[in-house]
Amino acid sequence: MKVLITGSAGFIGSALALRLMDRGDEVIGIDNLNDYYDVELKKARLSRTTDYAAYTDVRVDLEDRESIAETFRKYQPQRVVNLAAQAGVRYSLENPHAYVDTNLVGFTNILEGCRHNGAEHLVYASSSSVYGSNTHMPFSVHDNVDHPVSLYAASKKANELMAHTYSHLFRIPTTGLRFFTVYGPWGRPDMALFMFTRNILAGKPIDVFNYGNHRRDFTYIDDIVEGVVRVLDRVPEPNPDWNGDVPDSASSNAPYRLYNIGNNKPVELMHYIEVLEDCLGMKAEKNMLPLQPGDVPATYADVTDLVRDVGYKPDMSVEQGIANFVAWYKDYYQV
Repeated sequence: MKVLITGSAGFIGSALALRLMDRGDEVIGIDNLNDYYDVELKKARLSRTTDYAAYTDVRVDLEDRESIAETFRKYQPQRVVNLAAQAGVRYSLENPHAYVDTNLVGFTNILEGCRHNGAEHLVYASSSSVYGSNTHMPFSVHDNVDHPVSLYAASKKANELMAHTYSHLFRIPTTGLRFFTVYGPWGRPDMALFMFTRNILAGKPIDVFNYGNHRRDFTYIDDIVEGVVRVLDRVPEPNPDWNGDVPDSASSNAPYRLYNIGNNKPVELMHYIEVLEDCLGMKAEKNMLPLQPGDVPATYADVTDLVRDVGYKPDMSVEQGIANFVAWYKDYYQV
């Protein structure tokens, strides 16, 4: 297939591009290499994909309406995976306009590209953050998610609503994926594992929010990519049992689906740190801090629908996943 991936220099996007090309697909990768975090890391990720003849590198901003439209017209992708986004819950408190520009305006441009160029299936990244104030565990895609606690979460919820509208009006098959705390080699420097590792190796203290009482459904990068590929290959159809009297939020009478992709096994943050300390052979000095605005105390993915529809459930242990990350980190940064 010819697959367009936005955010192709990103953590998940670059790994997905490699996986798709390894199985014979052609990839058109869109990224603007912005400086939200280390551009050199993005370039290093990208260098792994640009070695492939099947990879086309496109440098445009998602919010550049005409450039996105021209990219769709020129390459005519059969399927689209939208992973480009302004990420980060805490950063959304400081720079809200970045989230509107990329996550709302940019996503509209992707939807329009799919609409006018006959894309067979749009898969897009949502987030576990959409569960917001929900406390009933595990989080289910059939739950109401109308109480986000950050603008980032609100923008991802908005993406789901926008996708449904296009599925309903234009019969574009769309699938939203709520990712749960992705980690692993080539990860983002603003994520906890990356920051913890950097500070511990440098002999600096680490900031532990919510006094270490966080629980997260940490999900390894390879498991995320496997889930994306399986979902990409399964074009959604209208749910024949959908009923407007008792509407199911995870499906529709339009070709629309939502899935959680998480490990289905929450881990205490303090255990996560202990595993990292063991892998590094060093103890961390900890700054115990209160819960940050926009954060939630716990996440836990119900993956029943994912297992039922695509026969897949993430299963990498944090012990192995963190060991893999530490090995990559030491090699990449030569420490």
